[in-house]
Formats: sequence, structure tokens, C-alpha cells
Amino acid sequence: MAQKTVDEPARQTPVIHETDVLVVGSGPGGLAAALAAAREGVSVTLLERFGCFGGNITVVGVEGFAWYRHEKTVESGGIGWEFEERAKAMGAAVPESQSLSYELDSEGFKLVADALVEEAGIHPMLHRQFVAPIMDGDAIAGVVVESKAGREAILARRVIDATGDADVAHRAGAPTHKTPVEEMQAASVMFHLAGVDKRAFMAGVAADPQTYKDWSTGEWEVETDGKEDAMFSPFLRKPFAQAIDEGHIPAHLNTIGGTWGAVHDSGEMTYMNLVHLAGCDGTDPDSLTRFEIEGRRQAMQAIDALRRYTPGCEGVRLRNFGMSIGIRDTRKIDAVYNMTEADVRHEGRFDDTIGIYPEFIDGYGVLILPTTGRYMQIPYRAMLPKKVENLLVAGRAIGGDRIAHAATRNMACCAVAGQGAGVAAALSVKAGCALADVDIGRVQAAIEAQGARIH
Repeated sequence: MAQKTVDEPARQTPVIHETDVLVVGSGPGGLAAALAAAREGVSVTLLERFGCFGGNITVVGVEGFAWYRHEKTVESGGIGWEFEERAKAMGAAVPESQSLSYELDSEGFKLVADALVEEAGIHPMLHRQFVAPIMDGDAIAGVVVESKAGREAILARRVIDATGDADVAHRAGAPTHKTPVEEMQAASVMFHLAGVDKRAFMAGVAADPQTYKDWSTGEWEVETDGKEDAMFSPFLRKPFAQAIDEGHIPAHLNTIGGTWGAVHDSGEMTYMNLVHLAGCDGTDPDSLTRFEIEGRRQAMQAIDALRRYTPGCEGVRLRNFGMSIGIRDTRKIDAVYNMTEADVRHEGRFDDTIGIYPEFIDGYGVLILPTTGRYMQIPYRAMLPKKVENLLVAGRAIGGDRIAHAATRNMACCAVAGQGAGVAAALSVKAGCALADVDIGRVQAAIEAQGARIH
């Protein structure tokens, strides 16, 4: 049966704002892009559908920004590093449990992002949802948004799609591809706990330490390089296996399990990454609705198991959920250059590099930690969509295959790509040239001047 439709009346949409560079989405990639562009001296607007900037950090509650960092990890520098340093300075970070990094407080980072945006002179636009591109032939000229104020238009000389799902690129007509739902990386509902006896919990961890090899339990099998197998991981699996054995959790929920972030003297245990929801399509609101509800239900089952079987968690209770489900995998652009598994496994090098990222791969059953000093470069062409002018894509939707995505989807890598996109967009505005024709040498010099590594 054909789907019913309705006719909407034609309308004139008011233009409420004009800007040089418009960034759609304010996660690590979008926030970095906006800051980088503003620091190059053009007008920048940052558009966000929620009430805070920060994306996965603040909205989802993914606080482990650089949990891969170990002694020989090569640093990207730049704005991603600045996120951590500023959070530490503002009291919004604590040492992370499994690495040499800091866990970013998801609430405190809202204030960090606010401060960075204000200091850079970026025009903030929260509570507006992107709904359509404004096209001038093959060139994007702005976007249409909707909000409590109704339908409005924002005009821009350059647009950066940092939606995570390539929403702008897809609707503008750029070629994209979406991972089949049955193959997508699982979504997660993050949560935070209160009422933990820190001393008793940490004594239990010391008595039975877990490693990354223990990740290959339950539903998962994880490929490593071998060097990860003896490294400590804040992994929780045994309480949930015991709950299944004793009938407190259904057997099919052997997907419950994962990591904790930090345990505080206050009794809070944060960044509980324990709920993994296969089959969630982050581009389908009905799927998102179903899995938001299911994820919260599974989180409460996990909390019950922790109370029953985990030392120090006898009085544990829910503190809060993330504001939204966390999505790892949906659309990606078919870019001018699509990164490959070989690029991320074998230190890819590119003449148009706009940043570096350590050899960290996490997804599709692969876990490789950057403990050897190896790193890859991110090419500018991976952010250039085909068939649409004046548009760059930053964040997890840049071009690449499955295993490349398992590297570039990570938040710190999103910040690397975002910084490169922001600089390139700004310099193309100043030079009056197309994004495909921007002087890559000048882009690279500006990125280095902003404190990031490109080689």
C-alpha cells in the first residue's frame, strides 16, 4: 500500500542569520571545527539541536575522551588536547581508570564548551534542528532549521556537516552509504551510579583484575594484536554472567557487560558503558525510541546484578542516564578519498594530511591500542563529499571502510578531523576559492600554528 501523504502549503522562510562558516552539530568534531574556523578570523555559527554543546561527551555521557592513551601513544595535539586541558583546569576531569588520560565530566564539560565558544566569538544557536539544505545548483548556501520559533533559514558561505550521520550531506545530494542495520556497531545507553563503597569496590578489582583479553566473553570475540591481552581493563562481566546463571537476567541479554570509567570518593561511579544494543538504526526515530526505552530497562537489570554480586555495590543506585542514546555507526560519505583498513592498520601517509591520530582501532570485533608509537594521518580529501560544493564533513561520517571507521569514529579523532575542516573552510572563505581548491599547504601551516600535529 502506498504511503499516505499531505500537501504542505508553499511558504516564505525568514532568513534569521548569515555567517561565513556554519557548523551543524557540536560534538567533538563540530566543536573543534567551529573553534578552528573562528581562530582563523571568519564569522562562525555553531548549530546544535540539544541545549548544550559537546555531543557524545555531554549529551550521551561518553566521558573517556582519550582512554586509549598509554606511555608510547603519539599525541595529536590541537583542540582535542585542549578539551582535556581546559576540563582539568575547570575541575571537570579526573584521572581515567585504564590509561594515562583524563575522564571528562559530562556535566562539567558543558561549561567548558560554553567557555570555549564564547571566548572564540562563535555565534551559538542551541535548540534548533537542521531539517533541509538550501541549495544553489550543486552548492550548499545554508540550511533550514525548525524550533519553537518555527521554520527559519540560516545562510552560510561554507557549511560543515558534523551531525555524525551525514544528515546535511545526504539531504544535499552527496553520495553516502549506510552500514546495514544487522552489521552496525551496537548503540549504548550510558549511565552513572551513586552509592558505591569505593574502598570495597577497588579491593574487589584488585583481587580479580580484568584485562582486555576478558572482553572475548559472552557475546563478543575481540581481535587484538596480543599486546593488549595482559593490560588492565576496567571490565565488568562476571556479575552479569552470574545473574544470568541464577535467573535474574534473561539468557539472551549476554550482551550486558563492559567498562566503568571512574570511582569517586563521593560514592559515584561514572561512565558505565554496559548496555550494548544491536540492531539500533540511528537514522530511524522509531528504532531510536525503541532502543532508548530498552536500553534504560537493561541498565536497571545491570544495576540489580551489581548490587547482588559486586563488592562495594550493595547499596548502589542510579544517578542519571545520558540525555540520549549513543550511536556508533550509521551513514558515511562517499568522499573524494575513502580511508581504508590498510590506512589505519599500517600508518597511512598522505600529502594532504590535516592531522594525525594514534593507531587506535575499536570496533567490529577489533581492539588495537596505541602502545608502540605508531600513528596514521587523516587526509583532507576524506572530508570532501562528492557532487556538493561548499560542504565539508567532519566527525565519524568522513569517508572510509568498516575498519577505518572503527578508528575515525572515536571522539579524539573526530576532533582532529573537525579542526582540519574548520581551518580549511575558513581559509577557503578568505581566499574566495572552492573547498576542493583550497591551498593545502596553507591549511597545514594554519593547523600547525593552532598547535596540532599533521606529520
